[in-house]
Amino acid sequence: MAGGADLVTEYIRVYIQAHIVVYMKTMIDLDDEALALAAKELGTVTKKDTVNAALQFVARRRERIEALLDDPYALGVGPDIADPDIMREADR
Repeated sequence: MAGGADLVTEYIRVYIQAHIVVYMKTMIDLDDEALALAAKELGTVTKKDTVNAALQFVARRRERIEALLDDPYALGVGPDIADPDIMREADR
């Protein structure tokens, strides 16, 4: 990585106060096409808002999946699935 240290020095600033990092920026390469599609889907305008909204969406995905799995109505099953009389009739 030629000049990598210079790029880090130029683009990433770490402010250290009492041996604690209080602020850091990270540079990443983004897929502009994917970013535009994500912004449209998420209703965001800036790159920062789009990336943060996408990260939050993915981070909370497991919670949404668990909620769906715990809700019998969400999967179109309903409480009838636990009623043996109704299910016996349904098998006919």
